[in-house]
Amino acid sequence: MNTVALEKSFANPGPLGLMGFGMTTVLLNLHNAGLVSMGSAILAMGIIFGGAAQIFAGILEFFNGNTFGLTAFTSYGAFWISFVLLIILPHFGVIPASSPALIGSYLTIWGLFTAILFVGTLKASKELQVVFGTLVILFLLLAAGEFTGQPIFATIAGFEGLVCGFSAIYLAAKELLHAQG
Repeated sequence: MNTVALEKSFANPGPLGLMGFGMTTVLLNLHNAGLVSMGSAILAMGIIFGGAAQIFAGILEFFNGNTFGLTAFTSYGAFWISFVLLIILPHFGVIPASSPALIGSYLTIWGLFTAILFVGTLKASKELQVVFGTLVILFLLLAAGEFTGQPIFATIAGFEGLVCGFSAIYLAAKELLHAQG
């Protein structure tokens, strides 16, 4: 009996996760830079594209055997959903707002997690290193703003975050267009 092994070919979920991260990061950092007000467009993007789409991309990375992609996309998807909840739950009186020290700690922990992932990119493309390297800086600048109460940190973080977000969009576009041949 002749059996033919069929090789499964799965799509690369990386562009979806990177676009979800990049586009949401750009929108939020337009606000951080003082260029737009916080609004429903940022929060909706955070829940759906930054949150749910990245978690979906992370799950798909599992099926591709990519532990790094699984960890990064599902974690940052969860970050975006938790970030939106930090904003909206106190607004509706569900829970009190967190103190600046607690938000600073939240951002610092995400910065440390991102630094670990950055180390994981050192054997990857320079573009991916830029995404994670600028994200470490972004989290630390935002944390510094919370800890010090100095709004200049958020403004600087906003412009630096635009670099981070657009670098993720660039990498997503590169991977997507490369896959199209």
